[in-house]
Amino acid sequence: MSRELTDKPNLNTLTVGDQLPQRQHTPSHVQLMLYNAALWNGHRIHFDEPYTTQVEGYPALVIAGPLLGDWLNQCVESWLNDGGRLTQIDYSNRLATYIGETLTVGGTINRVDLTTREVGIDLFIHNAEGENVAPGTAIALID
Repeated sequence: MSRELTDKPNLNTLTVGDQLPQRQHTPSHVQLMLYNAALWNGHRIHFDEPYTTQVEGYPALVIAGPLLGDWLNQCVESWLNDGGRLTQIDYSNRLATYIGETLTVGGTINRVDLTTREVGIDLFIHNAEGENVAPGTAIALID
């Protein structure tokens, strides 16, 4: 039986299957433009809609992959609050995501090590169809 975690982590009560609070993101044109400007990412599929749809053939502007990674990071950091720290995160962009989509970010505890105080987490970003567009893993050290 899984449960959604709502408080800062307590190593003694965490169990495999516990779920991090989910977060939803619906990125806007402005958010995408500012994010890519900060990264100096000038690829036109992130800001030039006619080019993106007519030349590249995408249905809308494409969300930058690193933004998805940042959302995964934020999901873990938000849950940890001041009760631990993120020590490792890995993810892979598997499907393109687009402006106008609402994406759901979350994770599930897959390992609790009382000796090392480490918690393993399976991460996901699901699109509206339920597809995992950016699976990942994380390790957190609980205080």
